[in-house]
Amino acid sequence: MVRRLLILLMLLFAPAIAQARGIEPQLVAEGPVQPGGEVELAIEMRTQPGWHGYWLNPGDAGLPMSVKWELPPGYSVGPLRYPVPGRLSIAGIMNYVYEHDYAVLVRLKVPKDAKGVIPVRASALWLACTDKICVPENGTMATEVVVGTGPPDYRAQFDEWRRALPRALVTPAKFEIAGDKLRVAVPLPRDVAVEEPYLFPAADGPVDYAARQHFRRLDDLLIAELPRRSGEPKDFAGVLALGDGKGLELHAVPGDVPTGGRALGETGTNAILWAVLGAIAGGLLLNLMPCVFPILALKALHLAKSGGHEREARRDALAYTLGAIVGTGALGVALLAIRAAGAEAGWAFQLQDPRTVMLLLLLATAITANLAGLFELPVLGGRMQPAGGFATGALAAFVATPCAGPFLGAALGTALLLPIEGAVLVFAALGFGLALPFLLVAFAPSLRKLLPKPGPWMQKFQRILSIPMALTALACVWLLYRQTGTQGLWLAAGAIFVVVGSLLFIGKMQREQKMGAWLVGLLLIAAAGTFVALIPARSVSGTSVPAGAAKWSEQAVVDELKQGKPVFVYFTADWCLTCKANEAAAIDRAEVQDAFKAAGVETLVGDWTNGDPEITRFLENRGRAGVPLYLWYEPGRDAEELPQILTPSMLISRARQPRR
Repeated sequence: MVRRLLILLMLLFAPAIAQARGIEPQLVAEGPVQPGGEVELAIEMRTQPGWHGYWLNPGDAGLPMSVKWELPPGYSVGPLRYPVPGRLSIAGIMNYVYEHDYAVLVRLKVPKDAKGVIPVRASALWLACTDKICVPENGTMATEVVVGTGPPDYRAQFDEWRRALPRALVTPAKFEIAGDKLRVAVPLPRDVAVEEPYLFPAADGPVDYAARQHFRRLDDLLIAELPRRSGEPKDFAGVLALGDGKGLELHAVPGDVPTGGRALGETGTNAILWAVLGAIAGGLLLNLMPCVFPILALKALHLAKSGGHEREARRDALAYTLGAIVGTGALGVALLAIRAAGAEAGWAFQLQDPRTVMLLLLLATAITANLAGLFELPVLGGRMQPAGGFATGALAAFVATPCAGPFLGAALGTALLLPIEGAVLVFAALGFGLALPFLLVAFAPSLRKLLPKPGPWMQKFQRILSIPMALTALACVWLLYRQTGTQGLWLAAGAIFVVVGSLLFIGKMQREQKMGAWLVGLLLIAAAGTFVALIPARSVSGTSVPAGAAKWSEQAVVDELKQGKPVFVYFTADWCLTCKANEAAAIDRAEVQDAFKAAGVETLVGDWTNGDPEITRFLENRGRAGVPLYLWYEPGRDAEELPQILTPSMLISRARQPRR
């Protein structure tokens, strides 16, 4: 009743006050459409400073936008899809609003016999308000849709508008009425850190908008307790805001909502602590990667050579640790900055750029040549100096980023949801974990005594270390070929030829103690820069789906589950070592594929090599910052997240388990 009176007063007095429209709408089509297909339309609401518009449920006061379409026969539109709203409380009245420009999206379906240029018109009524007045505004919008081929589209702008929409929660939520509370259990992985959630109810009535909402975490559930206002709804829908404009669209059905759990807000410190510990553990495991282990082992050999020079060894270890921390911290800050600019990006984002892969190839080739004895790289092969230790730590951090292995995926996923200070701390902890073994050896005399004594064997071991580093270089060549085709392959071959030839010449000068090796080194750096510049800035390859599998999408999962099939989903990338190891050792094994075929398991693959925005958003919703990610779906059950190290028996047992 109060709300209706407020709206009536607005309608009576606003026309006499308003002089100009507070919100100016515009109808835009994403691009041309094929006969029988669909195209996205956007009602772009350009909001004047100080004004705001309303969500589909405006809250305690306000009106949602209403639209009447004028379409040719056979054409139809779907429901209006709103971006995640914000909250505005005025005099104790809670409003669900937009205080900036926003777009409401709707899909237009055209008939199979459509052709030519089709006019689309719509008459809209909306409410524009400031903190003092409200004005009912209306207008007619029009655009034209080209059927077939047409001028350039607005896909980039529509991608930005789509990112503002809440993501659909595939697994249904559950709700129950408990006295004066409406309790909702939302499936949300425990690793997703949520600091200040808010649940916007889609329907007016059951929830007291102005009252405070309470949230608890219990395993993989986020439980909301909403103060009731009236009624006993048969279902419940809404948008769960996670912060920074992100949200999940949910539909809840009646069911039991568990009690217990920890109140949200009390777990903020614990979330950061567990993320930091996970990053340290993940950094430790990164030392086993074939591209990092040679660097760590070579530094350990230098420690063995140092003998009793304990002070020098410790200074070098501290410099190495600082370099690793600064390296991972800088990558983390760059990732946060890219995401703050509105781009969809995750961990190892730099390897989605072929130029960075070429740079990594050049570094891996130079380190391989150093380990093979072709020349001496002062950073790795010279005397232990703080500058060299720092550079080596930063180098190890750079080459260690292709994968988010055990512990690391959850930790980095949490970091992306933390405040910036907590996120940077988690990324720095990754560098500390990466450097921890070397730090322990340097500062623990008992561990240093376990190192073998210097001798001729050290040179042989160093040559052996060149093998995994050479394999890393070959992996970079393969990745460049996958990203840029034969152009990248030829450039990679040319780069290797120039780098190895130049380093052979530098090594000869070093052995003969001739001056000028540094000048050849500068020329080599200039040549390397040329190869990096020649590589295309963006990948030209499409997504990769192996035989017997299908391309992943959220809708594909839903479609397969509707047919009663179990679904195995894995997210991978060509530059992810852990991903490829799991595929070779578990997923692509003949006995696993036979078990999948016998049980009717559908395999869906999400290829993240080139940074697919849809995959990035899904990974974020699962609390992950990178790949691999493995999910097992059974009809009528929640998705099961599998470990990041797979075994054939793990997959076979799930394929053979009894079905309902």
